[in-house]
Amino acid sequence: MSQEGAYAVVNEYGEKVVFMFEEKDDATRFAEQLEAQGDPPMNVVTLKDSVAFAACERSGTRYTVISKEDLVIPPPNDRV
Repeated sequence: MSQEGAYAVVNEYGEKVVFMFEEKDDATRFAEQLEAQGDPPMNVVTLKDSVAFAACERSGTRYTVISKEDLVIPPPNDRV
């Protein structure tokens, strides 16, 4: 069964934070790490920045932009 949505973590304040990657390769690598931890396979999609930001702002969801210089590792057991 397919589920749609954006990947998010819970920050130290209990808020959902959506990860938005500048580089598709980085997003793909991150999704592969999640899958290796037992998560279902994810599809990486490309969206216009303005569309992605507006969707988060409408829903009151925080987001962070992961640049190519950033290193992020999937957190264990706190995904939403």
